[in-house]
Amino acid sequence: MGFFDRFSTDIGIDLGTCNTLIYVRGKGIVIDEPSVVAVEKGTKKIVAVGSDAKQMLDRTPGNILAIRPLGDGVIADIDSCQILIEYFIKKITPKHQLIKSLRMKIGIPSCITEVERRAVVEAALKAGAKEVEVVAESLAAAIGAQIPIYEPAGHMVCDIGGGTTEVSVISLGGMVVTHSIRVGGDKFDEAIVNHIKNTHNLRIGKGAAERLKIQIGSAAAEKTIEKMEIKGTDAITGLPRRLEIDSVEVREALKEPVTKIVEEVKNVLGLTPPELAADIIERGIIMTGGGSMLRELPKLISKETGVPVILVERPLECVALGAGQAFELFKDMTADRMIYDSLS
Repeated sequence: MGFFDRFSTDIGIDLGTCNTLIYVRGKGIVIDEPSVVAVEKGTKKIVAVGSDAKQMLDRTPGNILAIRPLGDGVIADIDSCQILIEYFIKKITPKHQLIKSLRMKIGIPSCITEVERRAVVEAALKAGAKEVEVVAESLAAAIGAQIPIYEPAGHMVCDIGGGTTEVSVISLGGMVVTHSIRVGGDKFDEAIVNHIKNTHNLRIGKGAAERLKIQIGSAAAEKTIEKMEIKGTDAITGLPRRLEIDSVEVREALKEPVTKIVEEVKNVLGLTPPELAADIIERGIIMTGGGSMLRELPKLISKETGVPVILVERPLECVALGAGQAFELFKDMTADRMIYDSLS
């Protein structure tokens, strides 16, 4: 550890649409909570943050507003995002360590604009960081998944988060090809909400849709058909109603966003140089992110591409782990340079 490292706290952040994960060097993942802030209307006084605030989504009285500061993988409300980061930093930093300077590396989608990138950096600086760098999510995910990114060989990473899916081919420490689309776990939930409303005239919340997705959702047919009861509001009468849904119908609801992800993987494979494509056929496609945990999705992508697909052991943690570990890995090269050189 260098002299200045002793006086700094290095953290890696996966500032996700659904969840925020924070990695502290030497401690590992210390925060894994929903990216939600609840405030009083008018005064903007903080009522709750993280897990407590998520329970308030769609349940708040008129004077309380529950906000998700990020949408489609980028900052939608910079003030709420600053509150979110500040809250988590205070939660993990003992008082006697407050004199240390904070250095942050934050995973972001490569599809964001320069304005959106600056909003991420600005929110982190306002939250107390002394140094902030951003790193492409798929590159951070590759590091967190322990992929040897500096090898002269092709590695493909498909990172499916709450707001975006990023597919990249990495070789010699940089991204040779990278594409990102604003489709992820949130779009899965929206697809279920819309399908049930259009098919059964039943309005349900995103929380109920998320439970359906997790418990009986899948990307491809399974041997058994599962069923689950949900509760919602009848779109015609306005009265509460129960409905039993099976896994076949949930799979049908998820078909459109799942197909977009599969097509994006195919698209990136088609743009990959032949030598690197040969490496990927041999090594497989590495899947990370919470969205990749949808049942049968790795199997479907493998079937559609003809390439082996490996779901990492802890997909939710890869971006935060990789962003934090990048402090050691990128000593001679900033994450910003790696992103924008590879995208130019």
